[in-house]
Amino acid sequence: MSPALPSIFLVGPMGAGKSTLGRYLGQQLGRPFHDSDKVIVDRTGADIPWIFDMEGEEGFRRREEEIIEDLTRLPEIVLATGGGAVLREANRRYLHERGVVFYLWTPVDVQLARTRHDRNRPLLQTADPERVLTDLMTVRDPLYREVAHYVIPTASGNLRKVADQLLECLHSHSA
Repeated sequence: MSPALPSIFLVGPMGAGKSTLGRYLGQQLGRPFHDSDKVIVDRTGADIPWIFDMEGEEGFRRREEEIIEDLTRLPEIVLATGGGAVLREANRRYLHERGVVFYLWTPVDVQLARTRHDRNRPLLQTADPERVLTDLMTVRDPLYREVAHYVIPTASGNLRKVADQLLECLHSHSA
């Protein structure tokens, strides 16, 4: 009997495809899929823009850290994290030590196209979302790379191809 594959944790910027790919991988592998942002919404009963309005980004990040600490303890899951989850050192540690982390790298122009009409992204409710995405990438890209075991480009948007590449890395990681 082959050993169980470790949990899969997806990090990367908004619009990288973490939730879409995570759901797909969960179905393909017969594993539970969790989206940390959705868990925050489910537990609080409030959407993310409301949490940002009422508690600020710091309040949201505290909640996010608690959720990621809980979720990374679950066995054999697929977890999509929010784009800013890597900002907290504790989150980077939980993710890196408790599963295999994949950074879904996506260029800013693709992020912009994929998030253009999404009103559920408080950081992009600005006159210049491209500038915001560029600034976020400057700060977060080194953190995504620090926490990741593997970097997978997702700009192609080909879900099966990205999933196959990720699974190949996962199997070689576990061999």
